[in-house]
Amino acid sequence: MELVFATNNTHKIKEISPLITNSFRLLSLSDLNFFEDIPETQATLQGNASQKSHYIFDRYAINCFADDTGLEIEALKGEPGVYSARYAGEGCNFQDNIDKVLLKMQGITHRNARFRTVISLLLDGKEYFFEGYVNGKILNEKHGNDGFGYDPIFMPDNYTISFAEMTLEEKNKISHRGMAVRKLAAFLNI
Repeated sequence: MELVFATNNTHKIKEISPLITNSFRLLSLSDLNFFEDIPETQATLQGNASQKSHYIFDRYAINCFADDTGLEIEALKGEPGVYSARYAGEGCNFQDNIDKVLLKMQGITHRNARFRTVISLLLDGKEYFFEGYVNGKILNEKHGNDGFGYDPIFMPDNYTISFAEMTLEEKNKISHRGMAVRKLAAFLNI
């Protein structure tokens, strides 16, 4: 059976591919020759994930899933949250977003945060949701070169290294996205 991961983010595809077994042929949007940006106009992670999966299902009538992920920082009242990917504004990149977080966190000692992922699965037209999260702290500066997004400034609880200092296998064992994908895989019995 084919299952489309409704994203053009190659980092996400690389991250979750090892978690989906051979029971499904995992396709990316590039496999469908789809390279447009999918709208993300909802006010919640669940809303955006649902919007993205419906956008692809409605066009291709193929089983698919989409995720939306947010970094939620307690001292910033949950920011950047649903706006994590574009926190520094339209056209920003990972570094711009990290810089904005570090600037807003200057002088703040309460650095608790969490990454949260919500997946929307459309299977034969019916929608299912799966969620994963990991608690941690925002570091004062970047550590590590792997991963993507906010990984260099996020240190999960009970660890002394950032996500960007972990191997992909280490990160997948504890990450928000890994947790949500494992729930998806269990639901699909794969």
